[in-house]
Parts: sequence; C-alpha cells; structure tokens
Amino acid sequence: MIVKGVACDTVQVMEITYTDEKKFTKEQTQRLFRSVGWVSGEYPERLYKALMGSSTVFSAWDGDRLAGLVRVLDDTEMVAYMHYVLVDPEYQGHGIAGHLVGMVKDQYRDYLYIEVMPEESKNASFYQKHGFQIMEDGVAMQICNPGEKR
Repeated sequence: MIVKGVACDTVQVMEITYTDEKKFTKEQTQRLFRSVGWVSGEYPERLYKALMGSSTVFSAWDGDRLAGLVRVLDDTEMVAYMHYVLVDPEYQGHGIAGHLVGMVKDQYRDYLYIEVMPEESKNASFYQKHGFQIMEDGVAMQICNPGEKR
C-alpha cells in the first residue's frame, strides 16, 4: 500500500509518500532515530532487525529520504502495540505523525485494543488528540538492558 499526501507551508511544499513496505535501509533508519536523539539509533543492526521483524511498519518518505515511521507489534487478533512513532525534526509540524497514527488506527480497527506507551509524558496530549485515553490505573514499566551488543 502506498499513499501520497502533500504537506505545505509558506516556505516549501513537499510530497510525502506513505507505505507499509519495509524498504528502508539500516543507514536510513539510523539517521532517522539519531535525528530525534533516540538511543536505538546507536544500534543500527539491532534496530533494523527489530523493524524487519515487526508486525507492521508504516513509513513516510520525501523522495528517498525517510521522514518518519511508526512500528506496531500485534498478537494477530486482539492487541496491537504501537511502539515507535517518530518524525525527523525537519519534517515535524506537517501532520506526518498524525497521518501515520491514522494508518495504524485504520489497519487495526477490528482489534480490541490499540495501545501506546509514550516515553515522555509531554507526548500524551498528541495521542489523546488522536483518540487514545490515559489508563486510570496504568503504570509504565520497563527493564533497560542496552549492554555492549551493537
């Protein structure tokens, strides 16, 4: 599936193409993750493997430049977990993240739950704007094992 959209402002017009094809390279994903300062970008081999093994990856492209992506893990029936939603800072503010989230909501509309755990509380309002609700008794938890494997 490939969808095209146009993002424009007073300075430039860009044609963003959205796809579910995993056509990105290790270098493209590393550049994108580093552009937002995420530590995952420091593990290009592992990051690429993780993305390729994901249930769904929707990506946004400006020509051959990876502008953003969303990664989803699912159990094939009931729960879809939206893990990464990121957009290169040069492309932020043009509705790309919202479009990617919309693609996830459409793809998983028949699932009982679509879940997300924003890494930073300041991002909760973005997800609320797209229909997500804060779980009253929910608490995010994790174990971080970065090790030395790169």
